[in-house]
Amino acid sequence: MIKVYTAGTWDMFHVGHLNIFKKSKELGTHLIVGVSTDELVYSYKKHYPIIPFENRIELIKSCKYVDEVVPQTKLLDPEDLKHICPNVFTIGTDWKGKELPGIKFLRKIGTKIVYFNYTEEISSSIIKERLAAIYKG
Repeated sequence: MIKVYTAGTWDMFHVGHLNIFKKSKELGTHLIVGVSTDELVYSYKKHYPIIPFENRIELIKSCKYVDEVVPQTKLLDPEDLKHICPNVFTIGTDWKGKELPGIKFLRKIGTKIVYFNYTEEISSSIIKERLAAIYKG
């Protein structure tokens, strides 16, 4: 089995998220997706996700590319990653150059790190901006 792990907020689920799952699944046989808790997201974004954690977990579980879903209570925590022990870790290019302890740990155990470009013209932030523009006036 080739385990692939990816993690994120996955707020306001959209085709960009789906593309990450599809591309990640193509790299292995078992895709594990970490879903950040509301508290974790708040700790580094200073706002809560629009979609509550329990709903985001259910959405991700229903995706055909996903084999397993795990809560992420700490940002790429090496202790959590020891239990997952992926062969491949995928993440967006916006994290490139940010050597979090978890990424350092994954490199140390020989996990291949793959960075994916964002799907153009779609992101949770773009959706939020569009909604704000619509409701302003």
